Amino acid sequence: MYENSGGQPGAPRPFNIPDPFEGTQFSGAELMRAGLGAYGEQLLGTSSEYVQSNISGISRYFSESQYYFQVNDQYVRNKLKIILFPFFHRGHWTRISEPVGGRLSYKPPIHDINAPDLYIPLMAYFTYVLLAGFSLGLAGKFSPEALSSQFTKGLLGWFLQILLLKGSFYSIGNIEAPLLDILAYSGYPFVGMCLAVLGRIIWRYSYYYMMLWTCICMAVFSVKTMKRVLFAEVRSYDTSKNLYLIVFIALAQFPYFIWLGNIGV
Repeated sequence: MYENSGGQPGAPRPFNIPDPFEGTQFSGAELMRAGLGAYGEQLLGTSSEYVQSNISGISRYFSESQYYFQVNDQYVRNKLKIILFPFFHRGHWTRISEPVGGRLSYKPPIHDINAPDLYIPLMAYFTYVLLAGFSLGLAGKFSPEALSSQFTKGLLGWFLQILLLKGSFYSIGNIEAPLLDILAYSGYPFVGMCLAVLGRIIWRYSYYYMMLWTCICMAVFSVKTMKRVLFAEVRSYDTSKNLYLIVFIALAQFPYFIWLGNIGV
């Protein structure tokens, strides 16, 4: 009844289970190496995409910052006149817009006297530090530590001006003004500070007259700029509130100038 193939009579016949890895040439180390290779390719691909996105963001940031350095001699002269003598500016204070790539953009400073730039604020800041060091030398108080302290004081003042403007925008509706615009507008007061410190170097008592003049000029410049340039997009908000904020920004220039003008303190 059963065929006897050498086993015990009546014992069930064993059946063979096929080996799924039979005929393959992969060992455990090779499988692990292949898995790690695939994971590495995926990781490198993700890292490459991340680096490319960051590089594109950085390049876009630097391309945008170039806008604020498109100036020439004529622009610098006219801009300094507006900052130091805003009462005599007979033109408009609004920026000139133009369509670029299907969206509205603003003309660079070289083509628009009301456009913000970073060339004048940076040059004015470093000139302020140098004049402060010269003033310290004339008073016999010059030292590398004193000059470094004045450098830090100027940076702190610039940062406080940025906070003042950002806080004003946030209080009237969380306005997202470009950071480089705010950086430019908050750096223009260093132009007046340079003139005041230069007056102190030339004649001690002229410092107080120059300080008063530059404070008034920067207050008027701030009012004109904030009212017609930065607050133009928030006309739907409470006008009286905007007016109070503009007046507050203008009045804040007086203690700000007095603090920065105390050289060596």
